[in-house]
Amino acid sequence: MAGRAAFPGSFNPLTVAHLTIADAARRHLDVTVVHLVLSEVTLGKEHHPDLPPVNERADRLERATRRHAWLEVVVTPHQLLADIADGYDAVVLGADKLAQVHDPRFYDGDPARRDAALARLPRMAVAPRPPHPVPPELRLAVPPWVAEVSATAVRAGRSEWAADPMRRSGLSD
Repeated sequence: MAGRAAFPGSFNPLTVAHLTIADAARRHLDVTVVHLVLSEVTLGKEHHPDLPPVNERADRLERATRRHAWLEVVVTPHQLLADIADGYDAVVLGADKLAQVHDPRFYDGDPARRDAALARLPRMAVAPRPPHPVPPELRLAVPPWVAEVSATAVRAGRSEWAADPMRRSGLSD
């Protein structure tokens, strides 16, 4: 096992699904460490009213992940996945994020710029999230319940989906 994988997101808040995806990706991709990567300014959420400052989210992630030596928190100035993933051996994302990665509007509406960015990506592991399709070669095997969990629902009161550092997660250290 060697290498590093980037798992970008806003993690507002970190959920049990995020942890399950990170652990499955670590095993599937055979990497030593998974970085939960926070952008200083999250793409598509630049003016999101419910998004705490990046330093607050990074502090919460550090506390929630400290018992997992294979899981680290990184803050980046980059927004585009190709820039975030530069230097990593792999990248982890949900199917909803994969759809965003292919959307030309995030590349100033330029399909050629999008295609050049996609060509720079390392290998990917994509967690299913209906209705978004996932090519079979990118599909990450995770329990079906993972697709139902959302940070939005946690913020709305589904506290059982929040990652709780005091609760046994079942993940390996």
